[in-house]
Amino acid sequence: MIDNLNLRNKTFAIYGLGVTGISTLNYLKRSQVKKIEIWDDNISLRKEIIKKFKLKEFSNSINKADYIIISPGINIQKSKFKKILLRNKNRIITDIDLFFLSKVSIKTIVVTGTNGKSTTCKLIEHLLKKNNKKVFLGGNIGKPILDLNIKKNSIIIVEASSFQLSYSKFIKPDYALMLNIAKDHLDWHGGMKNYLKSKFNIFLKQDKKNFALIGDKKLSNIFIKNKYLGKLKFVPLTNLKKIEKKISNPYLLTGPNKENISFVYMLSKLLKIKKNIFLKSINSFKGLPHRYEIFYKKKKITFINDSKATSFESTKFALNDNKNIFWILGGLPKYGDTFKLKNLNKNIIKAFIIGRNTNYYERILKNKINFSISKTLKKSLIQILKEIKKIKNQKSIVLLSPASASYDQFKNFEERGNQFKKLVKIYAPKYI
Repeated sequence: MIDNLNLRNKTFAIYGLGVTGISTLNYLKRSQVKKIEIWDDNISLRKEIIKKFKLKEFSNSINKADYIIISPGINIQKSKFKKILLRNKNRIITDIDLFFLSKVSIKTIVVTGTNGKSTTCKLIEHLLKKNNKKVFLGGNIGKPILDLNIKKNSIIIVEASSFQLSYSKFIKPDYALMLNIAKDHLDWHGGMKNYLKSKFNIFLKQDKKNFALIGDKKLSNIFIKNKYLGKLKFVPLTNLKKIEKKISNPYLLTGPNKENISFVYMLSKLLKIKKNIFLKSINSFKGLPHRYEIFYKKKKITFINDSKATSFESTKFALNDNKNIFWILGGLPKYGDTFKLKNLNKNIIKAFIIGRNTNYYERILKNKINFSISKTLKKSLIQILKEIKKIKNQKSIVLLSPASASYDQFKNFEERGNQFKKLVKIYAPKYI
């Protein structure tokens, strides 16, 4: 992808040997780069990769590297190489930067924001495929960007996290979408200012031929104030009103997805996709697992798996869009997260707290919402089903929307969501 002749004589240091780091290493090897040094804080992994690829680990020699490629999640401030990395910050790039230094003739769509990135990316992919476009999806979703077997005249969709954008310097999307910004990963970034700055790196290299899509007026004002060069397109929710009645896909009409589809609709106009073709395409879209996933209904009870909601900002949409909710929440709290339950508590019959941080959530809910401490998904569900059995002829929602990370009890949000679905299918038929 990059002109290999420009790479062969460069020196690279790769920090982080997870999926992205190995993808970068393989890419550089394919590009016949000979001078590569690596590091991972995991000693056994580091030694394994050094032996497999016959490489050297870097130390102070990082000062001599032309490029230092840092994998997502590596925090310079907590690294043993902190001083060296900060001194050489201008040479730090990401795998996405390597991709954007490519000379391949392609169009790029980069999506960022706090919530809704994956769904929006999949919606765009679905829309473009339905319109017979050669499309590839990667980055923070699916394959690492350097693993994609990209061909000329393709459209590449990249989901970009704040971790990836934090160190990026060469991202230059034809279409940059910033969905929304809320408090997230503040412990990693060191505060909201740095988090916001990392997100705005998506616009840094754009010129007047590129488009910047933003849905929040405050974010639009920041864009204008900083004199970014991309063509700004404001994407209000009212953008959807003219066609909302023609959207027959109920998944897309939930709170957060209205925002997602508004962006996709604006993008479709810029890509000159006809309205009737846009509607036909998105009405056949199936939602992603663990994101407001209505997976089971019995009698008047609906079960929703919203395990991907790892902050209150994500959870509030499900609480706002439903009534008579039995709400399962809890897990590992997000640093800096705030719970604004005013006007939402009327929709909640009772909350059930899971996880190891029950005291934290008990303080939040006390005197606001009726709640019970159940600690596990299984106990929560059985307790909910017993209480529902006492209620006759009332529509109810059983909602797993934890407003928390999952790592205190599960490997990830997917495992949490899958366990919830499994438990519902075992116990719901017994009680309802």
